[in-house]
Amino acid sequence: MSSEWALVLGSGLGDLVSSMEIEQEVLFSEAGLPASQVTGHQGRFVLGKWAGRRLWVMQGRVHLYEGHSAKQVTQGVRWLAEQGVKQLILTNAAGTLRQDFPPGEWMMLQDHLNLTATSPLEGGPHFIDMSDVYTRTWRESVGRQAVQRGIQLHQGVYAGLRGPQYETPAEIRMLRALGADAVGMSTVLEAIQARALSMEVLAFSCLTNWAAGMSDNSLNHDEVLDTGRQATAQFLRLLPAILTD
Repeated sequence: MSSEWALVLGSGLGDLVSSMEIEQEVLFSEAGLPASQVTGHQGRFVLGKWAGRRLWVMQGRVHLYEGHSAKQVTQGVRWLAEQGVKQLILTNAAGTLRQDFPPGEWMMLQDHLNLTATSPLEGGPHFIDMSDVYTRTWRESVGRQAVQRGIQLHQGVYAGLRGPQYETPAEIRMLRALGADAVGMSTVLEAIQARALSMEVLAFSCLTNWAAGMSDNSLNHDEVLDTGRQATAQFLRLLPAILTD
């Protein structure tokens, strides 16, 4: 038996799988995906139960900055759709652009800026309506339940860039002027592909670091992984609200 639910885990969030009852495992290579070369991305799909709810978990992802195309980056979403997934939850590690959204907290995506200069829908007239990428009714329900459960959950706009280098302070000022609240190197292409497949989509950024120019600290991937691991417990508190029918 498969599941209509799936969760994609970003950098440092792979430990969520340790709290599941695992029933099946499928490696990226078995699903037509290239192997991820990024620390913190396991590269497998896991079907199992979490708190009584059966769901697929995509433990890790592949990225444009690894040299892959938009089609390759989103193959996991298409594979999940083939398994019958209709409700997709995306997570990522992101830099925060706002002083009132500090590292270690979570942001639910209201919208995004696709600044990757590509799309998984290239190659045909796939004119998909993107006015409600992240399902509004689902977002509203999770937002209400987060308040009821006393969970701090910000909401904002995510800017998706190609990477792999982190942004410059000037680029962060530009993104802030464009209306972004957080920045990362994933998620937007997956969300586009999922909407093209008529999936309901919800996405969350684990705010792992201040964006460039907002602190005196240098940016590094180890910090991203460490903060992501520390924030896992908070996401586990939120997950029941996300998986509510």
